[in-house]
Amino acid sequence: MRKAQAKKLPLAPDGRFNDKLVTRFINNLMWDGKKSTAITIFYDAVDKVSKITNEDGYEIWKKAISNVTPAVEVRSRRIGGSTFQIPTEVRADRKISLSIKWLIRYSRERNGRTMADKLANEIIAASKGEGASYKKKEDIHRMAEANKAFSHFKI
Repeated sequence: MRKAQAKKLPLAPDGRFNDKLVTRFINNLMWDGKKSTAITIFYDAVDKVSKITNEDGYEIWKKAISNVTPAVEVRSRRIGGSTFQIPTEVRADRKISLSIKWLIRYSRERNGRTMADKLANEIIAASKGEGASYKKKEDIHRMAEANKAFSHFKI
Protein backbone atom coordinates (compact mmCIF):
# COMPACT_ATOMS: atom_id res chain seq x y z
CA MET A 1 0.00 0.00 0.00
CA ARG A 2 1.28 3.42 -0.90
CA LYS A 3 -0.68 5.62 1.44
CA ALA A 4 -1.75 5.39 5.05
CA GLN A 5 -5.06 3.74 5.72
CA ALA A 6 -8.00 6.15 5.79
CA LYS A 7 -9.23 7.15 9.23
CA LYS A 8 -12.70 5.97 10.21
CA LEU A 9 -15.11 8.85 10.63
CA PRO A 10 -16.97 8.75 13.93
CA LEU A 11 -20.69 8.02 13.57
CA ALA A 12 -23.24 10.29 15.21
CA PRO A 13 -25.80 8.43 17.35
CA ASP A 14 -29.36 8.35 16.01
CA GLY A 15 -32.12 10.63 17.25
CA ARG A 16 -34.52 8.21 18.92
CA PHE A 17 -32.36 5.56 20.60
CA ASN A 18 -29.08 7.53 20.84
CA ASP A 19 -27.20 4.49 19.51
CA LYS A 20 -24.36 4.48 16.97
CA LEU A 21 -25.23 0.93 15.90
CA VAL A 22 -28.66 2.16 14.77
CA THR A 23 -26.96 4.84 12.66
CA ARG A 24 -24.73 2.20 11.12
CA PHE A 25 -27.76 0.01 10.36
CA ILE A 26 -29.61 2.94 8.78
CA ASN A 27 -26.57 3.82 6.65
CA ASN A 28 -26.49 0.23 5.34
CA LEU A 29 -30.23 0.30 4.71
CA MET A 30 -29.98 3.52 2.70
CA TRP A 31 -30.15 3.52 -1.09
CA ASP A 32 -29.14 6.40 -3.38
CA GLY A 33 -28.30 8.67 -0.44
CA LYS A 34 -31.92 8.78 0.74
CA LYS A 35 -31.21 8.77 4.44
CA SER A 36 -34.56 10.17 5.60
CA THR A 37 -36.34 7.33 3.78
CA ALA A 38 -34.03 4.78 5.42
CA ILE A 39 -34.64 6.35 8.85
CA THR A 40 -38.40 6.17 8.30
CA ILE A 41 -38.19 2.52 7.21
CA PHE A 42 -36.11 1.54 10.25
CA TYR A 43 -38.26 3.33 12.84
CA ASP A 44 -41.48 2.00 11.24
CA ALA A 45 -40.04 -1.52 11.33
CA VAL A 46 -39.09 -1.18 15.03
CA ASP A 47 -42.59 0.16 15.81
CA LYS A 48 -44.17 -2.77 13.95
CA VAL A 49 -41.96 -5.23 15.83
CA SER A 50 -43.05 -3.78 19.17
CA LYS A 51 -46.70 -3.83 18.08
CA ILE A 52 -46.54 -7.46 16.92
CA THR A 53 -44.56 -8.84 19.88
CA ASN A 54 -45.84 -6.50 22.63
CA GLU A 55 -42.21 -5.99 23.71
CA ASP A 56 -39.65 -3.24 23.15
CA GLY A 57 -38.86 -3.26 19.42
CA TYR A 58 -35.38 -1.82 19.95
CA GLU A 59 -34.42 -4.64 22.35
CA ILE A 60 -35.75 -7.26 19.93
CA TRP A 61 -33.72 -5.64 17.11
CA LYS A 62 -30.58 -5.82 19.27
CA LYS A 63 -31.33 -9.47 20.06
CA ALA A 64 -31.80 -10.18 16.33
CA ILE A 65 -28.44 -8.56 15.53
CA SER A 66 -26.69 -10.62 18.22
CA ASN A 67 -28.38 -13.84 17.01
CA VAL A 68 -27.23 -13.25 13.43
CA THR A 69 -23.65 -12.25 14.36
CA PRO A 70 -21.15 -14.92 13.22
CA ALA A 71 -18.18 -16.02 15.34
CA VAL A 72 -16.19 -17.84 12.63
CA GLU A 73 -16.07 -17.83 8.85
CA VAL A 74 -14.17 -19.70 6.15
CA ARG A 75 -11.56 -18.06 3.97
CA SER A 76 -10.10 -19.57 0.81
CA ARG A 77 -6.35 -20.14 0.73
CA ARG A 78 -4.38 -21.70 -2.07
CA ILE A 79 -1.76 -24.14 -0.83
CA GLY A 80 0.24 -26.37 -3.17
CA GLY A 81 -2.12 -26.24 -6.12
CA SER A 82 -5.32 -26.87 -4.19
CA THR A 83 -7.63 -24.40 -2.50
CA PHE A 84 -8.63 -24.97 1.12
CA GLN A 85 -11.47 -23.38 3.06
CA ILE A 86 -9.78 -22.33 6.28
CA PRO A 87 -11.94 -21.42 9.29
CA THR A 88 -10.93 -18.14 10.93
CA GLU A 89 -12.38 -16.00 13.67
CA VAL A 90 -14.22 -12.90 12.52
CA ARG A 91 -12.95 -9.47 13.59
CA ALA A 92 -15.32 -7.55 15.90
CA ASP A 93 -16.03 -4.81 13.36
CA ARG A 94 -16.67 -7.33 10.58
CA LYS A 95 -19.04 -9.37 12.80
CA ILE A 96 -21.34 -6.39 13.18
CA SER A 97 -21.00 -5.47 9.52
CA LEU A 98 -21.92 -8.99 8.35
CA SER A 99 -24.92 -9.28 10.68
CA ILE A 100 -26.30 -5.91 9.55
CA LYS A 101 -25.80 -6.73 5.87
CA TRP A 102 -27.43 -10.17 6.21
CA LEU A 103 -30.47 -8.79 8.06
CA ILE A 104 -31.01 -6.12 5.41
CA ARG A 105 -30.31 -8.42 2.44
CA TYR A 106 -32.66 -11.17 3.54
CA SER A 107 -35.37 -8.73 4.57
CA ARG A 108 -35.25 -7.29 1.04
CA GLU A 109 -35.74 -10.78 -0.37
CA ARG A 110 -38.78 -11.48 1.85
CA ASN A 111 -42.38 -11.21 0.76
CA GLY A 112 -44.21 -8.21 2.08
CA ARG A 113 -45.95 -5.00 1.15
CA THR A 114 -43.40 -2.44 2.31
CA MET A 115 -39.73 -2.59 3.24
CA ALA A 116 -40.67 -1.75 6.83
CA ASP A 117 -42.94 -4.84 6.93
CA LYS A 118 -40.23 -7.05 5.46
CA LEU A 119 -37.59 -5.72 7.86
CA ALA A 120 -39.91 -6.12 10.85
CA ASN A 121 -40.66 -9.74 9.93
CA GLU A 122 -36.97 -10.56 9.44
CA ILE A 123 -36.08 -8.93 12.78
CA ILE A 124 -38.75 -10.96 14.59
CA ALA A 125 -37.63 -14.19 12.89
CA ALA A 126 -33.94 -13.53 13.66
CA SER A 127 -34.67 -12.74 17.30
CA LYS A 128 -36.40 -16.12 17.61
CA GLY A 129 -33.50 -17.92 15.92
CA GLU A 130 -35.32 -18.41 12.64
CA GLY A 131 -35.32 -16.72 9.24
CA ALA A 132 -32.91 -16.57 6.33
CA SER A 133 -30.31 -14.35 8.00
CA TYR A 134 -30.06 -16.71 11.00
CA LYS A 135 -29.83 -19.66 8.59
CA LYS A 136 -26.94 -17.93 6.79
CA LYS A 137 -25.03 -17.67 10.09
CA GLU A 138 -25.71 -21.32 10.87
CA ASP A 139 -24.53 -22.37 7.39
CA ILE A 140 -21.27 -20.44 7.81
CA HIS A 141 -20.68 -22.01 11.23
CA ARG A 142 -21.42 -25.46 9.82
CA MET A 143 -18.97 -24.90 6.95
CA ALA A 144 -16.29 -23.77 9.42
CA GLU A 145 -16.92 -26.85 11.56
CA ALA A 146 -16.65 -29.12 8.51
CA ASN A 147 -13.31 -27.58 7.53
CA LYS A 148 -11.84 -27.56 11.03
CA ALA A 149 -9.19 -30.04 9.88
CA PHE A 150 -7.57 -27.28 7.79
CA SER A 151 -7.36 -24.77 10.65
CA HIS A 152 -3.62 -25.38 11.01
CA PHE A 153 -3.15 -23.59 7.65
CA LYS A 154 -4.18 -20.29 9.28
CA ILE A 155 -2.91 -17.17 7.62
